[in-house]
Amino acid sequence: MGFIFSKSMNENMKNQQEFMLMNARLQLERQLIMQNEMRERQMAIQIAWSREFLKYFGTFFGIAAISLTTGAIKRKKPAFLFPIIPLSFVLTYQYDLGYGTLLQRMKGEAEDILETEKSKLQLPKGVITFESLEKLRREQSTFFIDK
Repeated sequence: MGFIFSKSMNENMKNQQEFMLMNARLQLERQLIMQNEMRERQMAIQIAWSREFLKYFGTFFGIAAISLTTGAIKRKKPAFLFPIIPLSFVLTYQYDLGYGTLLQRMKGEAEDILETEKSKLQLPKGVITFESLEKLRREQSTFFIDK
């Protein structure tokens, strides 16, 4: 009688362990997918921010170069215009960031990057999997039971 009861308990415990392992694996896979998705979105926002900043800086550089060159030729004193130009662009940028459409443009650019330039967002060696994490965990584990 004890043997039958013990056998049934062992089977139930084995089934419970398999269920727990499957559940843990599913949860970990979901977390990995979610983390990767969030990383891709954050990177897309950073790329979009850099592109948007480059547009402003390029415009500033072009106008400043033309103005300074013209001022240097005509008046030979371009220093009077120099402080006005960078400050006006900083003001314009901050106004656009706070009250303009900069954030909407950045979000649109980020969504475009996510849709059309997905290859720039890929991790080296691909997406982390449950198997690769388990392999690393077992290699680093100090417990002799798992090995």
